[in-house]
Amino acid sequence: MAMNKQIVLDSRPSEKVSPANFRSAEAPVPRAGEGEIVVRQHYLSLDPYMRGRLSDAKSYAKPQEIGAVMGGGAVGEVVESKNAKFKPGDFVVGMGGWQQFALSDGAGWNVVDAKSIPLSAYLGVVGMPGVTAWYGLNEIIAPKPGETVLVSAASGAVGGVVGQLAKLKGAKVVGVAGGAEKCGYVTGQLGFDACVDHKSARFAEEMKAALPDGIDGVFENVGGEPFLQALRRLNDFARIAICGLIASYEAAPTALPDMRIFLVRRIRIEGFIVSDHLKIWPKALAEVGGLVASGKLKYRETVREGLDAAPQALVDLLHGGNFGKMLVKLV
Repeated sequence: MAMNKQIVLDSRPSEKVSPANFRSAEAPVPRAGEGEIVVRQHYLSLDPYMRGRLSDAKSYAKPQEIGAVMGGGAVGEVVESKNAKFKPGDFVVGMGGWQQFALSDGAGWNVVDAKSIPLSAYLGVVGMPGVTAWYGLNEIIAPKPGETVLVSAASGAVGGVVGQLAKLKGAKVVGVAGGAEKCGYVTGQLGFDACVDHKSARFAEEMKAALPDGIDGVFENVGGEPFLQALRRLNDFARIAICGLIASYEAAPTALPDMRIFLVRRIRIEGFIVSDHLKIWPKALAEVGGLVASGKLKYRETVREGLDAAPQALVDLLHGGNFGKMLVKLV
């Protein structure tokens, strides 16, 4: 009997996530029942939100169950279908989890075109990260030509898209990234106007120098010291989109400064979860997908090989070990 290799959550992290929190498992390759499909998964998506799911603390989503296949996005090929919306050979994207084969009733899975856009991109720039970037920039920051937008984790799957979209709208864009190589990519390949290395011993000074006109919009993926420095540079009526706070996912959150700044400068600050805004996904994906297909929107991927690589890939992602979108290739 053919077996389906899987990775399940074995224990909740007490502090930092470790590969030891996961274990390998096997089950028979599923067969489709009435209305179901079986997907052979090609790529798995590794994302910062997964850290929150490993905790049993109350959050916007149900915690990952211990002993169950680790949840997450995937792209792959339908190999068996008893669902009229799908046929064998269709390439699809959905929440397949950390396993080689996924069984589904089709809910939440969508057929994608793997000819004009690479299949892996549907987990990144033309997937949830791309929609996240589009929503936070357009619906919260809404930059006007000539305004300055600051993007943290600028070389990541979300930040890289935010900056490019902001440039297309005529904004000045400054990124924050970790290391000279990432900053060079952000300015040289993605077209940001400047990028500040948060690992630099002169980070605060360099941040100030890169933002002579202050900040009108902040797309925040990190939190921590970069966010505190950004707050010091805010202009009146600046808008802040809080997408992620990865700096505090495995450490104590950074204390905020005097809250008067939000009142005195009349700041709009909004946290958002992109799954709350499903109505905008078709519009966002159409725009971002068109830009990718035309070559106007660039992206980068870090790809690890084999299902067993997934736990370490997640650990590395949480500590900045990715360049662009983090993926695990299965096929």
